Amino acid sequence: MRYRLKIRYAILGILLFITWATQLIPLWGNVYAQSVYPVISYCLSSFSRLVPFATGDLFIFLSIIGIIVYPVYARCYRKKSWKRILWNDVEYLLWVYAWFYLAWGLNYSQKDFYGRTGIPYTAYTPENFQRFVNSYVDSLNASYVQVTSINEPLVCRESVRGYDRISHSLGVHRPPHQSPRVKTMLFTPLISMVGVTGSMGPFFCEFTLNGDLLPPQYPATYAHELAHLLGITSEAEANFYAYQVCTRSEARGIRFSGYLSVLSHVLGNARRLMNEEEYTRLFRRIRPEIIELAQTNQEYWMAKYSPLIGDIQDWIYDLYLKGNKIQSGRKNYSEVIGLLISYEEYKNNK
Repeated sequence: MRYRLKIRYAILGILLFITWATQLIPLWGNVYAQSVYPVISYCLSSFSRLVPFATGDLFIFLSIIGIIVYPVYARCYRKKSWKRILWNDVEYLLWVYAWFYLAWGLNYSQKDFYGRTGIPYTAYTPENFQRFVNSYVDSLNASYVQVTSINEPLVCRESVRGYDRISHSLGVHRPPHQSPRVKTMLFTPLISMVGVTGSMGPFFCEFTLNGDLLPPQYPATYAHELAHLLGITSEAEANFYAYQVCTRSEARGIRFSGYLSVLSHVLGNARRLMNEEEYTRLFRRIRPEIIELAQTNQEYWMAKYSPLIGDIQDWIYDLYLKGNKIQSGRKNYSEVIGLLISYEEYKNNK
């Protein structure tokens, strides 16, 4: 028994060492992301796609319940000391920690978008931002179409095709399967209360979507979460790839979803960078149907949102992102505009 414990602790120590070393050594992080993770992703997703429900959601839920219930059970029924109980809980969390990072989390240690693609960063200027906004609004207005239903097989096919097309040039892996299986979040009502529309399940390399998603949001959210499955950790980069995949689609509803997905970020950046007259002029250029749709979507989610629970979730997620080298925290989502401007400038110069 003591020998087996030593073996278990030794394995755990080795896994933790690999995890911490990879986070500290850039070369290891890149090797993991480019060569190791695709294999892990293929193996874990091959298993999880056989299960019809979100295995990661269930695993997290049972883990939380177990950590809470185990001390009571161990103390009252097994008569274990509090020291042993505490150590068992800590050991379990260390195993989960190692599993999280080795299965997906070490992608945080890879090069960022600019490092992977060789595309230079372009700083905001009034000129390049105005060029981007003008082009974006024209494309957004031209792409508008009423999206009243969700065609899941079409979204899947177009997303896989899109990532296959941009994989080589834009520094992202190809999907591990031609028909990735998306899951519906197990606790959709609770998830809607915190305003989360999708998530990446790192423990089994599966991605999940909120069951309350509206049809115009579904394609871009699907492509965003699929980007996370492909090893993209930055929220801004996932937004960028979803935009590229959706706006290149031949399906009009998917193309419109891609443009619509960054509208709030465009307007948020415009509000900061433009004066009141310029912003008003920009806002009025957007088709009224699109503005009405955006407002309807916002009202829909706000009706489900719980400010208290949402603020707690935002605070925790902000700490999580900052603890994993995303220094801007939740503000990272809106940094997609910087990526889009840099990419457009790169294409124009090239």
